[in-house]
Amino acid sequence: MSRGIDEEPHRPDSGEDRHATRPPGPQLGRQMFLWVVIIGAVLVTLLFIKKWDRPVQKAVELKVFEKHLAAGDVEEIVIKGNRVTGALKPNRAPYQKVKVTVNEGYLEASVIDRWKEKVDRLKFEESSMMLPIIAVQVLPMLLLVGILVYYMNRQMRMMSSRDGGFPFLKSGARLAEKEKTGITFADVAGVDEAKEELLETVEFLRNPAKFRTIGGRIPRGILLVGAPGTGKTLLAKAVAGEADVPFFSMCGSDFVELFVGVGAARVRDLFQTAREHQPCIIFLDEIDAVGRKRGTGLGGGHDEREQTLNAILADMDGFSRDDGIIVLAATNRPDVLDPALQRPGRFDRQIVVDMPDLNGRKAILEIHARKIKLAPNVNLGILARGTPGFNGADLEAVINEAALRASTKNKQWVEIDDLEEARDKVRFGRQKKSRVMTDEDRRMTAYHEAGHAIVALLHPDVEPLHKVTIVPRGLSLGMTMILPETDKYGLRKRECRGILTLRMAGRVAEEMFCHDISSGAKDDIEGATELARKMVTQWGMSDKLGPVCYSDEEEHVFLGSEITRAKKHGEQISQQIDEEVRSLLHQAHAEATQMLQQRAKQVEAVAEALLQLETLTSEEAQAIVDGKTTRELLNQRAVEETKRVEAVQESRQMPEGGTSAGDVPAPEGSPA
Repeated sequence: MSRGIDEEPHRPDSGEDRHATRPPGPQLGRQMFLWVVIIGAVLVTLLFIKKWDRPVQKAVELKVFEKHLAAGDVEEIVIKGNRVTGALKPNRAPYQKVKVTVNEGYLEASVIDRWKEKVDRLKFEESSMMLPIIAVQVLPMLLLVGILVYYMNRQMRMMSSRDGGFPFLKSGARLAEKEKTGITFADVAGVDEAKEELLETVEFLRNPAKFRTIGGRIPRGILLVGAPGTGKTLLAKAVAGEADVPFFSMCGSDFVELFVGVGAARVRDLFQTAREHQPCIIFLDEIDAVGRKRGTGLGGGHDEREQTLNAILADMDGFSRDDGIIVLAATNRPDVLDPALQRPGRFDRQIVVDMPDLNGRKAILEIHARKIKLAPNVNLGILARGTPGFNGADLEAVINEAALRASTKNKQWVEIDDLEEARDKVRFGRQKKSRVMTDEDRRMTAYHEAGHAIVALLHPDVEPLHKVTIVPRGLSLGMTMILPETDKYGLRKRECRGILTLRMAGRVAEEMFCHDISSGAKDDIEGATELARKMVTQWGMSDKLGPVCYSDEEEHVFLGSEITRAKKHGEQISQQIDEEVRSLLHQAHAEATQMLQQRAKQVEAVAEALLQLETLTSEEAQAIVDGKTTRELLNQRAVEETKRVEAVQESRQMPEGGTSAGDVPAPEGSPA
């Protein structure tokens, strides 16, 4: 079963003084390119100079060479080993020399004498050419090494800082301009408090004199904290779109490299670049990649990550301070950050980006729904109520999946059933209608979900039922979805007991009506056990143990904790905790058994309806409990489908500019 549970910012001096100590990076790049061109030209010249000095010659066969001898065209013969080169007389051939390679033993005395008679000169030369070959091959390498040594020596002399001269030590921060982001605070919803605090930062950058008159100082650093998908990076993009100042963005992993010291060098280069453009904003996404606690015993002070963190600490609030630079960072794990990073003067503010509430979810859906066409009868408020626990990324995925589904079915717009299916797909996974299940498995699944549905309908401390189905989705063979009427920020003891009863109802239904149990209750039992243990050890909801925290949540070694930690309680308390957890689960099992025994006929009716219809809404399940038959439900569905088709056809004939999406209430009988 699944639940839908100050002073004006300092500006550096302009002119030549500001650039006097900076390494001439572009000039060095041009010089490097010039040297590469020169080396390439020298290599090409040395490789082909010998060929350019040679007369035009042609390699021929022995019979062609003999033919030139017989015709008297050859005036000189040079023999090097088994290679014979003949210089031709002028204007005897389009080439000046002919070259032939003869077999070993061919150049006998008789052949030499015969050739002497036909030419003016015949001479022998040594075949060794080692010195020219060595000169041609080694000289370019020596020249290249010499130029490289010269360049490195020149770079070491001209480095005015620890980091200058090496391109891979540059930060590589991306400068985001206002016109390129395309995102403003109007595109962000569901995090109103975070937007208000960031608007103060944007206002300071736009009008610093307003804050200077009273003496206020804008926070040096702002840390965005929240679960994944809540919109931290989106807020940073909105700040970049709203602020009229340079916005440099980097990820924490950009500082982590193979070479030791590169991360710290990139931090220094990033802040140096920011000082040249202040006032400005630096955004560090996923800062926990380099900002974890120091002294964990896994590297010590020479650890590369710790050196990068030390550089960030020094540049944010060290000996020299720049009030015109605001550091904006985002993380999912504030608990792992070093305390020195979170103190006032560095990250003065921690803005918690919460999960959106009902109104926030509706606003987020409306923003993402701007890009798609919605049917006139779609009410995004109903969809927002049916998506508790969804973050901004989930809601965006719901809208996108609904648009894809409507396009696949060749619809003109997105309808309410597309949104419902997209919501279930994002939360529970895609339907697996092709999965073949035996009749016994379907029957046991139907009774399992029917047990959940009856408790959800009748138990006063359980949220209202939304939908129950035996269609496999994701890893589950069926599911019962309940829908909270309002957002929940805490659980009462009676609500916890109701949840335990709801989770145990599936297993109880299997025992009562199938006279067997299955592994389908694994997730229910696991969730119920975890909830019962929290009630006993963390929330003080045990009458026997009282309001005492017995939680033994151990942190990981890399967070700075010791490898072994002593427990907060002894073995006797551990045994009592286990007994209390077991007692809560047995009480929930007994309560579910009593409820299902009193409503045995209704459980069987809901199970039979699920076997035939596979999916029941809350209204249909309530109708079954009240005595309506499955055939009557089928007739009702046919009538509602006819009305829906007629309404769609009428809306397609409406002229443009008619009723917009969200203005028409959902039709009667639609899921709530």
